[in-house]
Amino acid sequence: MKKISIMIPCYNEVENVEPMSEAVVKVMTEELPQYDYELLFIDNCSQDGTRERLEEICARNKKIKAIFNVTNFGQFNSPFYGMCQSSGDCTVSMCCDFQDPVEMIPKFVEEWENGYKIVSGIKTSSKENGFIYFLRTMYYKLIKNMSSVKMIEHFTGFGLYDRSFITLISQLDDPIPFLRGIVAEYGFKRKDIEYEQAERRAGKTSNNFYSLYDAAMLSITSYTKVGLRLATWLGFLSSGVSLVIAFIYLVLKLTHWDDYGAGYAPMVIGVFVLGSLQLFFIGLLGEYILNINTRVMHRPLVVEEKRINFDED
Repeated sequence: MKKISIMIPCYNEVENVEPMSEAVVKVMTEELPQYDYELLFIDNCSQDGTRERLEEICARNKKIKAIFNVTNFGQFNSPFYGMCQSSGDCTVSMCCDFQDPVEMIPKFVEEWENGYKIVSGIKTSSKENGFIYFLRTMYYKLIKNMSSVKMIEHFTGFGLYDRSFITLISQLDDPIPFLRGIVAEYGFKRKDIEYEQAERRAGKTSNNFYSLYDAAMLSITSYTKVGLRLATWLGFLSSGVSLVIAFIYLVLKLTHWDDYGAGYAPMVIGVFVLGSLQLFFIGLLGEYILNINTRVMHRPLVVEEKRINFDED
């Protein structure tokens, strides 16, 4: 009997973990009874009672497992680590807030049985804030055009992954993994299934401007060279323009010595323009260096505090 793992990362989801576990178990027992399953929650150091609720859930059903992290290891490391700890013939990764529809699991499994190694859920629309969805669309198009890897638009990681892919990512030894880029980069036989992202069932999202910015910078510094190349090109361009302007001013001053006044405005504007360009690209360079520094330190993806029901295997 084939085994399906459902991996669900959570952080402060005390109102969602129990309904989510019930919904997943119902789908697996009623719609996919021919498969064995495990439901793995990985908690990123919740402070709202999520862990206590998970312990109760795991005590009632030995097929439900949990990993508790010692601290919050971020929105990428914890889910990635959870996928690596799954033991099924395939692993379904989904969020705990019901924005990823549980009803998609049978569709993913059907395509997996058709031979696809990765079945990815692609958002065609969302019930979230329209402006935020528009910004996400612009980001996906930007990173897709900037990257040498063909990034997948509106793919958040929700999908099914064959054991061969789980084995691959377990061997990558990457301290700051970006799953969306890895899926696009290694080119496993993939099937995309469209869905509409629902509203969060309960609780408050932990995403904010900083976390979204962090995600954008990770993808840019991991999969693009355009930023650094742009700095080089603009440096050459601004140097050439400056030399041309300087030559023109010199000629005008020599030919109209008495009646030509250059003034301070061009110099002040030039200093501010060049200064702002330098600061922007120094910041961008710093993001690349931060990415390198994190990889060089090579700290562990996650440090576990506790795991539940893994001895049942």
